Amino acid sequence: MALPDLNLLVTLDVLLTEGSVAHAAKRLRLSPSAMSRQLARLRATTGDPLLVRAGRGLVPTPRALELRSRVGQIVQDGAAVLSPVAALDLRQLTRTFTLRTSEGFVENFGPELIARIGKDAPGARLRFIAKLDKDSESLRDASVDLETGVIGATTGPEVRTQALFKDRFIGVVRKGHPLAKNTAKGNVTAERYAGGRHILVSRRGLDKGPIDDALKKAGLERQVVTIVGGFAAALALARTTDLIASVPERHTGNMRDGLRSFALPVATTSITVSMLWHPRLDADPAHRWLRGVVRDICRTA
Repeated sequence: MALPDLNLLVTLDVLLTEGSVAHAAKRLRLSPSAMSRQLARLRATTGDPLLVRAGRGLVPTPRALELRSRVGQIVQDGAAVLSPVAALDLRQLTRTFTLRTSEGFVENFGPELIARIGKDAPGARLRFIAKLDKDSESLRDASVDLETGVIGATTGPEVRTQALFKDRFIGVVRKGHPLAKNTAKGNVTAERYAGGRHILVSRRGLDKGPIDDALKKAGLERQVVTIVGGFAAALALARTTDLIASVPERHTGNMRDGLRSFALPVATTSITVSMLWHPRLDADPAHRWLRGVVRDICRTA
């Protein structure tokens, strides 16, 4: 079905507001005859005379009275849609942003991020939810505004991404652990590291990872005695046992207080932590501001 000429809505709004073909013509910079033709088109489209003569003037029909307020609002809404976005006033912004983040992000970057949001836009707030997988569906269905983490094979091809920082894995033990006596570079050898008892972090429950591959190249194998789903659990275990946790350095900064850290004695690939969002939010001023805040804090924290 063909759509009606939506320009007629503007004409109808002016006609119903002015109640006069001559006045409406003047307002729209049309000749009276051109406006009369527009009124004829409106009558044919709506199936109603809309304005009928009463003495020397025109009066609206019941249908016209019914449409008057509705048409005015539709025209205003249409004008708003087709107008440039107003400048963002952070002090007046009232919005909840949902962030899906990898474990450790809230603990490490959350305090400064919340403080910055509260200072710049006191009416805005953040909702953090756990990132249990790398699927992009929550970005597509608008249940999540922004996501952080390592880009994976399941990340949707349409998703926008921007790198935040690079991270590397380090070893972590409790203060009294044998490896904690001297964690200076080079003192924790691959042999000493592999000879300990380890915690493996795997969301999918795998019993080997990139560190095991690196040890294998060196002719070594570590003993993994437990597998956990996140870095917080691994650090909690390392804090109270003689187990060794291997975690990303920057992502767990605030979570390692009181623990001893050391560089891994085997070469592992660094990881890039990025933020991800759906393209529908690309030009949204408030979302652009949020992305800038996240980017700044992650680069300086």
